[in-house]
Amino acid sequence: MRRFPLLLTFLLTLLATGPALAWSALGHRMVGELAQRHLEPAAQAEVAALLAGEPDPSLAGVATWADDLRATESDRFKTTAPWHYINAQGGGCSYDLARDCPGGNCVVGAIEAQLAILADRGQPLQARRDALKFVVHFVGDIHQPMHAGNRPDRGGNNFQVSLRTPMKPEAYALKNYVDGVMGTNLHSIWDYYVLAGRGLALGAYSDRLDALPWPPMPKDSLSPPLAWARESCRLIEARGLYPVQHIMDHAYLDAMRPLAEQRIRQAAWRLATVLNAALGR
Repeated sequence: MRRFPLLLTFLLTLLATGPALAWSALGHRMVGELAQRHLEPAAQAEVAALLAGEPDPSLAGVATWADDLRATESDRFKTTAPWHYINAQGGGCSYDLARDCPGGNCVVGAIEAQLAILADRGQPLQARRDALKFVVHFVGDIHQPMHAGNRPDRGGNNFQVSLRTPMKPEAYALKNYVDGVMGTNLHSIWDYYVLAGRGLALGAYSDRLDALPWPPMPKDSLSPPLAWARESCRLIEARGLYPVQHIMDHAYLDAMRPLAEQRIRQAAWRLATVLNAALGR
């Protein structure tokens, strides 16, 4: 036990290996799985045609593709990396797209651009297939609050925390897991641990969330992706996502899980809605 204070000091200064992405594979796949259950028949048929030949030709099966590019097409990942998030550089949650999304290179601009490609039947099949995979992923991203913030800490990536947990981390971060304590950051807590703490696999977790009434969908006069980003941003302060202590346990995960699950359900419903509009004609 005498090692523990020294261990905490070490872990609190340790940067996790590699920057965190958005929602773990489980979270992104749940968004895809739930959305697919609510597609209209015409949109279902178009999704099947676009994803024919994929190893798993489903929205859940392609939901992590935009993150997987880091390993499979690193140059393309570098180009598209800014598409995964937006940050209000002036503070607050009133994003200035000229400042915060120059050239459309943010998650708001990416969703709008890729939806336009997806809906255009004159585009090449490969372009529309990739657009579908991007949209599935980015609608998930924009509902993860740490991907639409306003702090200068890279969406919580630079907010270091120490989590006591029996859950082993994903493979890339195993070296930061020592004596049941994980040295990580707030972004990774939201990507992985909050949802993983439920202890359910994809099918069972999706069934659980799909059995609940669909959550409220606040209306906003802005474009849908911009409204979703502002919604995520406002939740950060309103729901106290930044903990007072940098040392945490499962109490934080348990407290935040209902909000994370609500964001998964909102993302899924909105994904189904935009795909029905783009493909269901």
